[in-house]
Amino acid sequence: MRNLKKLKPKKNWLLPSWKFCWPLVITILLVWSQAALAQEGDLDKKLDTIWVIFTACLVFFMNAGFGMLEAGFCRRQNAANILTKNLVVFCLATVAFWICGFVFMMGDSQLDLKIDGSEYTFLGTNGFLLSEQGFSDYEKTITIPIKAAFFFQLVFAGTAATIVSGAVAERIKLKAFCWFSFFFVAISYPITGHWVWANHGWLKELGFHDFAGSTVVHAVGGMAALIGARLLGPRKYFENGQIVSRYKEDGKRVHTYPHNLSIATLGCFILWLGWFGFNGGSTLSANPEKITHIMLTTNIAAATAALTAASTTSILKIYRKKPELSMIINGVLGGLVSITASSAYVELWAAAIIGFVAGGLVVFLVDRFNKWEIDDPVGAISVHLGCGIWGTLAVGLFSSKDKLCTDSEGTLFGLCGSVWEGQLFQFAVQLVGISAVLAFTFISSHLIWFGFKKVIKENIRVDENNEIRVNEHNEIKGLDYTVNGIEDAYYGFKNEH
Repeated sequence: MRNLKKLKPKKNWLLPSWKFCWPLVITILLVWSQAALAQEGDLDKKLDTIWVIFTACLVFFMNAGFGMLEAGFCRRQNAANILTKNLVVFCLATVAFWICGFVFMMGDSQLDLKIDGSEYTFLGTNGFLLSEQGFSDYEKTITIPIKAAFFFQLVFAGTAATIVSGAVAERIKLKAFCWFSFFFVAISYPITGHWVWANHGWLKELGFHDFAGSTVVHAVGGMAALIGARLLGPRKYFENGQIVSRYKEDGKRVHTYPHNLSIATLGCFILWLGWFGFNGGSTLSANPEKITHIMLTTNIAAATAALTAASTTSILKIYRKKPELSMIINGVLGGLVSITASSAYVELWAAAIIGFVAGGLVVFLVDRFNKWEIDDPVGAISVHLGCGIWGTLAVGLFSSKDKLCTDSEGTLFGLCGSVWEGQLFQFAVQLVGISAVLAFTFISSHLIWFGFKKVIKENIRVDENNEIRVNEHNEIKGLDYTVNGIEDAYYGFKNEH
């Protein structure tokens, strides 16, 4: 047998008969290589989509964090009402954003202005009810399916509406809050979002940068919260046999304390976790280096802000002259809000400075708003409006040119860079952008409340002065019982107070 094997002729791959097979072999290899490249492109798209959906789910979970934070910071007799608002607001946001909000924010626009070859848009007009034919401009800037992009933007819109909930807690009518939340997400929020994030939004073309929403989400939500708190007025309490306002005529105020700091702290950690999705997911792609950098800047800013807030309350002898937990919680959130606009653009040392300033700013603003008699039960205005403005301006102060200028097509006159690098133009653009967005939100929020008073006034009017606020009896008794029909949110647990 061995001899027979030796007698077998060896195949010569260079024989004429085999030479005719080489073109076929090469063709097959080329087809396979093209297929492999196509699969690699498909794989990138799949990874990007998975990353965006995963981070969107983290942002969605922030609703639980907001609910726990607000419920813990407020009085026990309003806990269930606050949780009800936080649950309902996301449901309303979903419907409003699906019907028209996403259109106004990211839809193709027929209302454009062309100057010197540049196109500036102010409002999306195509794609109602998520019609996929209306987002061709937006799809040029993303690698994920339009429905994935919709879901990611939806959870952001829900966050902006939830911010308002904390500032108006314990005294707003549920119907009034639902009215405002729906139209805020349907009209006001997406229009300013279009200016900043749409493909040809006028602020984006101007060179305005807001990576993940210090302006678009937080400052906008904070301004809407400020308008709501101002229109509602301060909370009322039963003291010495009579009903009194939190801010008394003699300049003193009724001191209120969070009823459950354990729940509030858990809410803070949930929000902190969700923020990694908030900022990290805003890449809209699974870019390992960029994501890692964003995670680090986000975490560093939150940590330094918390430490600053704790130190500020002690050093300046504010409140009880001790590192108060509620202020540390708001310090964390203030740092997270502040870094949201620049998390992809700044170095780690700059993130630490941004957080450091944010922590002190939160403590200062909470005290200021109390002196201005703007009653904000959870500090939402200080955290989201105050730190949102600071975070927006910080883009123009600390951003690295190599990170900032390659991220956006819109750089007016080709100018880009931060004050740190000797360029004042970016800071000026950031100032113009935040001013325009807040001015629009200020006007639109008033119009939404005005519309509520005029349209639904006759059906649910309670008193002569304030149609959006519950009456004194319901407020003192507690909204859990008078509005939601719940005897106690902690039924079965003894109330020692």
